Amino acid sequence: QVQLVESGGGLVQAGGSLRLSCVASGRTVNRYTMGWFRQAPGKEREFVAGISWSSGSTRYADSVKGRFTISGDNAKNTVYLQMNSLTPEDTAIYYCASGANIAVLVTTSGYAYWGQGTQVTVSS
Repeated sequence: QVQLVESGGGLVQAGGSLRLSCVASGRTVNRYTMGWFRQAPGKEREFVAGISWSSGSTRYADSVKGRFTISGDNAKNTVYLQMNSLTPEDTAIYYCASGANIAVLVTTSGYAYWGQGTQVTVSS
């Protein structure tokens, strides 16, 4: 009922920036929070950032706090992830997710719908 499509990934040098986008389509109800997760080879999928549509409140993983910024545009049904000061440790596939909880959750179980992912590679 909800479709998510990520874009904006690519190859960037350490210290550079990228902006990821996630466009949501389908039903517009019961869509309270949006989150970004990432998964590197051999690693578990981990929470990166999340935002509440109703309040605009945000939440970040400690590893990206101060470097990444999540924002949303309700009119365009789009969520963005601005990524600055990138390091090789940020290399991963980044996934967009949608959840029904009012509060931003940091576990994958808190989100019902997922995008296909977009690759981010940071060279040193």
